[in-house]
Amino acid sequence: MIREINHDPKFLSQKAVLATPKDDQIVTDLLDTLQANQARCVGMAANMIGENKQIIVCQMGPLAFPMLNPKIIKKARPYTTTEGCLSLTTTTETTRYDLITVQYFDRTFTKQKQEFQGFIAQIIQHEIDHLNGILI
Repeated sequence: MIREINHDPKFLSQKAVLATPKDDQIVTDLLDTLQANQARCVGMAANMIGENKQIIVCQMGPLAFPMLNPKIIKKARPYTTTEGCLSLTTTTETTRYDLITVQYFDRTFTKQKQEFQGFIAQIIQHEIDHLNGILI
């Protein structure tokens, strides 16, 4: 189901709680909402649709994939960039890393560890910031 985008900075500033297998509908809603906003959005966190759970979805070419309880466990090659957000009206300068390794659970709650680089790494870092209550 396509959900409304949450713009409440107080809610978005909360740290998200761990996701569980019972949160699969949130994953579906995030994927649907990302697809509905694909012209202006490449990633979403659950708090952007009003759910305070550690779930993100990212667009990688034609494929959108979810990550549950993601944690960046390694990062390299920092750079400075300016980002915007569908939930906010401003843009912010921030430091990102061109190469990251992320540990997460996929939709079936199978533990995964994967390396990402470039723009997809930037998207993942932005969405994980959302889970930590960091507004960019």
